[in-house]
Amino acid sequence: MSDTQTSCVWDEPDGTHTSLGPTLPSSLATSTIDIEHMPVDNDPRMWSTLRKHGVLGLIASAAMIAGLAGSIQNPAVEQMEAQLPASSSQFSLSISTFILVQGLVPLIWSTISEVKGRKLVYLASLSLFTVGSVVVAVSHNIGLVIGFRCLQAAGSSAVISIGAATLADIFEPAERGRKMGIYYIAPLLGPALGPIFGGVLTTGFDWRAIFWFLAIVSGTSGMLFVIFFKDTYRRERSLTYQNVMKQIMEKRSAKWKNDVEAHALERKPETTDSVKNIQKPSPPLRLSLTDINPFKPIGLVLRRKNNVIILLASGLQFAFGFFIAYTTARTLSSKYHYNALKIGLVLLANGLGGMAGSLLGGRWSDRELARLKQANGGVSSPEMRLKSTLLGVVLLPPFILAFGWICAKQVHIAAVCVMLFGCGFFSIWAYSSTLAYLVDANTGRSSTAVATNSAFRGVFAFTATEIAVPLQDGLGDGWTYTIWCGLMALSGALIMLVFWKGGAWRQASEQREIQSTTKGEKS
Repeated sequence: MSDTQTSCVWDEPDGTHTSLGPTLPSSLATSTIDIEHMPVDNDPRMWSTLRKHGVLGLIASAAMIAGLAGSIQNPAVEQMEAQLPASSSQFSLSISTFILVQGLVPLIWSTISEVKGRKLVYLASLSLFTVGSVVVAVSHNIGLVIGFRCLQAAGSSAVISIGAATLADIFEPAERGRKMGIYYIAPLLGPALGPIFGGVLTTGFDWRAIFWFLAIVSGTSGMLFVIFFKDTYRRERSLTYQNVMKQIMEKRSAKWKNDVEAHALERKPETTDSVKNIQKPSPPLRLSLTDINPFKPIGLVLRRKNNVIILLASGLQFAFGFFIAYTTARTLSSKYHYNALKIGLVLLANGLGGMAGSLLGGRWSDRELARLKQANGGVSSPEMRLKSTLLGVVLLPPFILAFGWICAKQVHIAAVCVMLFGCGFFSIWAYSSTLAYLVDANTGRSSTAVATNSAFRGVFAFTATEIAVPLQDGLGDGWTYTIWCGLMALSGALIMLVFWKGGAWRQASEQREIQSTTKGEKS
């Protein structure tokens, strides 16, 4: 069963109608319909393959910029600390706050996109990112760097949160896993290439060239969105939009009813014309940002047990990705005595593994979904997709364990590269399917679900980054990654739990939401 909502048609006091979507027969007013396939004008899912892939390319390129921004400054640590000047703890704070802000701000962006559309959010966020990059490039103290790195994070976060929702706007569930896999290559490619770009720019120019480079590429991306991106958002398929509009109409109807009752008390209505005299044409409904409560849709996402469990698993997986990149760089520097460029080249193995896992995992996810759907008589559920994660959740923990002890024993760098590739491959193999699951299981709230996922990821990654140094220094690589082996085994168990029980939990939540809506309408 999919998350659904009926369309509403409201009678205005002046006899006009305001529609939130196609009119339904009164007998279906409280029935369950598929909001994801509501009829819309210029349906994005009917666009040509070329046009759809053009949209995919635009959001993927913007997502790569967001990925670059998180890691591109790492090779310039020593130069930035010397020139600003800044301490190691201050520089570490700039990294962790960037991660945290990038995770939390999508909660705002997603809500705006569900009412005002995707394009406005893309353009506003890329503009913020460009401004933040320019200010960091000309900064002369660490305070400005930290503050405007946060602005960069806020700007870069939008494409991460609503990119998946945009894909949900234009692709059917049967092909989303493959498209998600392609899309997610970009944010993985960014962190993989970031240290290399950062090392080249810092070596050839200085650390400020890094942020001028980011300003140029984000500004170019923004211009491409202005010229080529057509909004994929349709209000008829947005639960957030329809619920906000419904609340406004209920307030308007209540106010009109009170006006009629007050008039009746003041003056005895001799004819129906006396009531008509107080009816004035209602102004057209237009939603503004003040009508949006960003926390209510998030609350609806978090009320579902299946969502909370998969979000916890996703947060652990994402935190591991940041942890392994950060601690491996420290290990390569202190134990293998590599410079910034060599560190970036070794870490590329992890990024390449993630890219391969994203592409192949997405294809396998769609294949498994189609197979299980056929075996189930042509009926599918979002949970079917999670079976495809089994390979990743089983093989990731032993690869993590082996990687930790290889680093601890300072085995040849070739073994380190192989284990990095495997860790990246199997972690993203599972992660890409959990992201597709969140979209499929939250129809009508896909961008809110993905934004909530970004918040979980940001908090988990912030925590992992803050504890990385004391954990690594105190326990060493071997025991540190033994702990992470256990955490990733727990993450895999949570994913399998949702595969097993998530369908029943989700359907029970949907029924409660429908009953709550029905009671609200009756009252």
